[in-house]
Amino acid sequence: MSEVGGTFEPPFEPVVAAFAETVTEPESGGAALSVWHRGAEVVNVWLGTADARTGRAWDERTMAVLFSSTKGLAALVVGCLAEQSRIDLEAPVARYWPEFGVHGKDELTVGDLLAHRAGLISPDADLGLNEVLDSHWFAARLAAQKPRWTPGETHMYHAVTWGPLVREVVVRATGRELPELFRELSPAEVTLQATDAEVARVAHLSSSPAYEAQGRMLEQLLTDEASRRFLTTGGAFPLGFVTEDGGFNDPRVQKAGLVSGGGLGTASALARTWSSVVTPTRGRRVLSERGIALLTRERSSGPGLMDAGNPGPFHRWGAGVQLSSEALPWLSSASFGHDGAGGQAGFADPDHHVGFGYLTNRMQAASNVPQVVSALKAVLDAA
Repeated sequence: MSEVGGTFEPPFEPVVAAFAETVTEPESGGAALSVWHRGAEVVNVWLGTADARTGRAWDERTMAVLFSSTKGLAALVVGCLAEQSRIDLEAPVARYWPEFGVHGKDELTVGDLLAHRAGLISPDADLGLNEVLDSHWFAARLAAQKPRWTPGETHMYHAVTWGPLVREVVVRATGRELPELFRELSPAEVTLQATDAEVARVAHLSSSPAYEAQGRMLEQLLTDEASRRFLTTGGAFPLGFVTEDGGFNDPRVQKAGLVSGGGLGTASALARTWSSVVTPTRGRRVLSERGIALLTRERSSGPGLMDAGNPGPFHRWGAGVQLSSEALPWLSSASFGHDGAGGQAGFADPDHHVGFGYLTNRMQAASNVPQVVSALKAVLDAA
């Protein structure tokens, strides 16, 4: 605990202790945790190394790659637009984006697109990184494809393709870019499309031995082109998303506004944003109860396309947000947000009036977040 930087309220010391135990290789990587409770930050701590190449320590200004935690933030923008009746989650995507409505996709709703039911999990041909990072080009390319299944009938996680598709719906419906709308939604230090100044503050990603072993195992299982394209976005990304200078360590990826991942932020800013969804936070409340209801109605759950024989547990999805589930229990059955590759997580809990953010630059095969959340739940339940 002595090496943990930052501040916390005394009742939350067990949470900080649980956090410190997640950083097992502080010389190789680090992490940060923030918890906002009833609109006030009660934990803001960090530990370890932001860049093992230089020895730069993690500090209060360190930003980290959010990976798919970015999806939850993007979903908040769509939730606000739905609350304002600028986007109808039950309307066909093709109402806003006519070119999308081909190959049986004409009736797929915006809500089902957000809930990973479109059947566009990967490009159907190999693509270069620059093509994938050109959001509008990539979205048009995906819209012209035949889906892998009848749209809306089942679900499978759209790891990278989700962002360009959702970003295109937003720009077609509003005339404005989703990352720009998010900057107005959340003034905290979190972004879906980083500037050069923000990239200069980012923690350098590295892989733990367990994460590397998981990647080697996946590589052995790649027996067909469709699976390889799904796991690498047509070869644009390395398997596992991270190399020394490539994948999500590449500044081009961090600045592209991919929306599926690649956003940057501090843990404090991530948690503050989620806090503002469920309780007034620094004078802001992002969504009303109606907006939360629109965002969190269950749209996908149980086994998906590739889960035959898988006993679970399975995730549950609203309109782009992960809902609390046996696979992702978080604080209560009302929790919602999004986790990310390597162990990132940001979520809100309306029952406890909590916003939570945990970020790390040491990619893990299994998330360390459950042990931190368990300690937080014990503290809140005892209060």
